[in-house]
Amino acid sequence: MQLSEMFSSTFLITIMIRAMIVGILVSICSSVLGVSLVLQRHSMIGDGLSHVGFFAIAVSACAGVSGTYSMEISIPIVILAAVLIFRLSKRQGKLNGDSACAIVSTGSVAVGTIMYNLTGGRSGDICSSLFGSSSIISISTKDVIISVVLSLAVLIWFILSYKMIFATTFDESFSKAAGIKTNLFGLMLAVLTGLTIVVGMKMMGSIMISALIIFPALSAMQITASFKWTVIISAIISTVCFVTGFFLACIFSLQTGAAVVVVELTFFCITALFAFIRKKAAIKKQLKKA
Repeated sequence: MQLSEMFSSTFLITIMIRAMIVGILVSICSSVLGVSLVLQRHSMIGDGLSHVGFFAIAVSACAGVSGTYSMEISIPIVILAAVLIFRLSKRQGKLNGDSACAIVSTGSVAVGTIMYNLTGGRSGDICSSLFGSSSIISISTKDVIISVVLSLAVLIWFILSYKMIFATTFDESFSKAAGIKTNLFGLMLAVLTGLTIVVGMKMMGSIMISALIIFPALSAMQITASFKWTVIISAIISTVCFVTGFFLACIFSLQTGAAVVVVELTFFCITALFAFIRKKAAIKKQLKKA
């Protein structure tokens, strides 16, 4: 599809605006939450919840409402999974941390695939659920409304809790000693990450959505060491990469999730190279002074 064709129809423009609203909001929410998750080394929580999202879509397919009520069914399932993963990650034993996420994520994909097969789901349905739909028509007005409400809730919580999130991210022990309910904040972070994944997985795919949490944060960390600016730059990078990948997917009839992730991976490689060159230049400068 050519850009001229995309903007020639009022119908297509309306659909594209819906998709862009959802995509940009999800990009911003996932990137700001991702900074804290990556710094706390809890990025696997986002990856695990994204796999649970596939299971939630499969449950919707079994219920026969995958086209209309998938988000309403997915939200409670992913929230329950977020609570479960968070609780398991806090346990002191053999089953904690990454192992808990691995069990939940791989188990969810396996059970979801079998459920798809039992309901007569096609391989194309599974592919779209995992990697995102190549069609932007699937974004309905109802999806946009729910997405806007949930995204605003995530952003408002992050802004109001910014200082506590900052303290908890860098020194959880001190924050706990200062009276901050770190476990509650950790649980809220996991739940809101789950909500963000639910909002974006129809377009990005349940597997690819986790990239929106990880890549922008890592790219921003290559540019600045400030937490505040890392959050801001991460949101900007995520938005630019989504818009670029979205239009590439529309023009070349690609899966949206895959196109966005490739753009984000490219951007990360560029920022990593920039950080490497800057570090080498700083070392040479110090050697000259010595």
